[in-house]
Amino acid sequence: MTAAHAVDVLIVSLGSTGGLRAADTELADSLRRAGASVALASATPPRPVRTLALTDLSWALAARRAASAELARQTPRAVIYSSTTAALLWPRPGAVRFDAPAAGNRPGRHGLWQRPLERRRLRQAPLLLPLSEGGLREVPEVARSVGRALVLPVPIETSGVGPARRDIDAITYGANPRKKGLDQVLAAWARARCPSEELVIAGVNEEELRKAGLGLPEQGVRVTGMLAPTAYRALLRRARVFVCAPRREDYGQAQLEALADGCLLVTTTAPGPYAALPIARELDPRLVSEDLTTALRTALDEPVPGYAARASEALTPFSRAAVDGLVAAELLPRLLP
Repeated sequence: MTAAHAVDVLIVSLGSTGGLRAADTELADSLRRAGASVALASATPPRPVRTLALTDLSWALAARRAASAELARQTPRAVIYSSTTAALLWPRPGAVRFDAPAAGNRPGRHGLWQRPLERRRLRQAPLLLPLSEGGLREVPEVARSVGRALVLPVPIETSGVGPARRDIDAITYGANPRKKGLDQVLAAWARARCPSEELVIAGVNEEELRKAGLGLPEQGVRVTGMLAPTAYRALLRRARVFVCAPRREDYGQAQLEALADGCLLVTTTAPGPYAALPIARELDPRLVSEDLTTALRTALDEPVPGYAARASEALTPFSRAAVDGLVAAELLPRLLP
């Protein structure tokens, strides 16, 4: 190998969701803007299996294969594993970026083998890169030594200017319907909606909803299926309200994007490092409630003036410029001393 074939940073991308893939691309671009050369090793999606424990094993093996293949071609100065799952079977130690650890989102039998191995990997990692302070708090105490962590959010930007009048009453993102609490959203919408109002469900199709045991009412709900990011964000710009009821939220990128595009956020409180939750409470506490029906009607009938402008201000720490500043001033010096 010659020096011309080496890169500064290798990102091992699990990419099990569109959000993870977009976050890895954003990080790679930010590192390049800071002057680093970057390679991306993307895991090949494994075939579906029945349990979360087996799913994590399949993805961890896929990440190891992707990392090993890239490391056989070149020797990067630093490696970043995108998610704790990607790091579980690593061929070489590296920094670990994550929304939430298995210690928080794989309780009981679902994380039987992942949790102890994750603790070991997090202790061995030279640097932890949680997306939020909440994600860092879920890391086992033994792995949280001083100076080994840098909170590095995913950049959130507005996707453009919306219409003068928003013509979608409410929207939600339904991929992984049970985790997203889509059953609760549908039940609340059925009680809250006026006859002319419509809820748009993006990120999932009707067949997937049926497999999840969710029947759709004949009126008041439209399902779009999975959309390209630009098409989905265009819907957000047209929507008045984004509504969700997650059973657990590891980060809440969909909610942050909805706030960036001017939606009012109606949400239940949820366990997990839910980055959008404190913002939503600050913007309008009436819309953060286990009583989704009342919160929905409040958002639709009594929106607080200036909500979108204050949301934009609250999202300043998540902006691409703010994240670029963290990458240049704090991440690169730690990765490449």
